[in-house]
Amino acid sequence: MLTTRFVTGAPNWTDVSTPDLDGAAAFYGGLFGWRFHPADPGAGGDGVFRLDGAAVAGGTRVGPGQGPPSWTVYFASPDAEESAKAAQRARGRVLVRPTAVPDQGVRAVLADRAGVPYGVWQPGRRAGLDRAGEPGALSWVELWTADIAAAAAHYHAVLGLETSAAAFPGGAYTCVNPEGAGEDGVFGGMVPLTGDPAETDAHWLPYFAVTDTDAAVTRARELGGAVHFPATDVPGAGRLARLADPYGARFAVLRPDPAER
Repeated sequence: MLTTRFVTGAPNWTDVSTPDLDGAAAFYGGLFGWRFHPADPGAGGDGVFRLDGAAVAGGTRVGPGQGPPSWTVYFASPDAEESAKAAQRARGRVLVRPTAVPDQGVRAVLADRAGVPYGVWQPGRRAGLDRAGEPGALSWVELWTADIAAAAAHYHAVLGLETSAAAFPGGAYTCVNPEGAGEDGVFGGMVPLTGDPAETDAHWLPYFAVTDTDAAVTRARELGGAVHFPATDVPGAGRLARLADPYGARFAVLRPDPAER
């Protein structure tokens, strides 16, 4: 599971792009107890979601033609400029060039070979999220893709990520960890885009920890969200569900298996 020990290649930030930040704040506030704090006036209304004062996600307003509502996962990089160059060498693209966030760090948004957006965050004063792996915070990330081998090659070239296979009922799961971290550093996985009508395009999916998955699903529906995959027990992981907010941004919730906490 994720922690706030943000070694190179580990997820260290996530943000949601939405056409309605007030509406998103109401949804995620009702679901997770988050409060939205706008950044300075020059940030165009963007800001940070906080839980009990701790930063747990970012929020960005998108206008018409700026892309669909979605969550973006960011990975720790010691050099955002070099990561952007590596992404291009690995047959990816640079969507947002490395940009300094004053007194915080450097941000860039890239795309892998399949066109899936992801971010890199070069820490400055801010290392990343204040909380991870606990209720209301990012706890796992998953790449849904048509070609796991190609994706694994891309993310290894850019971020040094390593993959391994874990046996699960009905097959194997591709685990992902920072280079050299081994099993103790696994923070997510890669899933093939086959056989699931709710997941038809490649994307990174963030999971947020909850204490009661079924209650979270019920509350998401009440707040106008959608259920893409109902609450289900997954041996060795916990009880999870895949959801979308009222604007279509996809995410998942997970009550971790006690043995995995």
